[in-house]
Amino acid sequence: MQSYELKSARYIAADCLRRFLLPGNTAVDATMGNGHDTLMLCELVGETGCVYAFDVQMQAVENTRARLMEAGMLQRARLFCCGHEHMAEHVQSPVDAVMFNLGWLPGGDKTVTTRWNTTRQAVIAALNLLRDGGLCVVCVYPGHPAGDEERKQLTELFASLRPQDFNVLHHRFINAGPGAPECFILQKQERAQKI
Repeated sequence: MQSYELKSARYIAADCLRRFLLPGNTAVDATMGNGHDTLMLCELVGETGCVYAFDVQMQAVENTRARLMEAGMLQRARLFCCGHEHMAEHVQSPVDAVMFNLGWLPGGDKTVTTRWNTTRQAVIAALNLLRDGGLCVVCVYPGHPAGDEERKQLTELFASLRPQDFNVLHHRFINAGPGAPECFILQKQERAQKI
């Protein structure tokens, strides 16, 4: 029996971070949601690491805070109730990894969703905050108009990055039909130019 199963774009993103992050690292969850990704990042960076997490909805911050408290990991995280486009105002030092899981709060108001204008600002901030060799993963959901616009614009933005600055992988299941989640994985090269 095979030990590896090709799963969703979201699974690929998390698997990539699990293989990459080490205790003592610094990570950013740019879209806190219900805190599942924040908790995973806190587990990966360990007691000596730090996770910065952002969301515009107070409900997301409260859900995440409760999840981290229950797991005994709240001290590893800094939670911010603000848009991810303000990331660079709260995170100044280079980070090892940034994770985006775009869309809306699961179980929340689906009219409150990430939008390209703020996602663009956040992604550029994230790429500039990465240390050399750092990783950024972006899961996008093109099954609704805002998500489709984000996928289209992210594809163009990432395709325009110089290979001397970033390696960029676009992961999608080509037989899953329109609207299936997709994932971008970017790794910053040494001495990359600022975007």
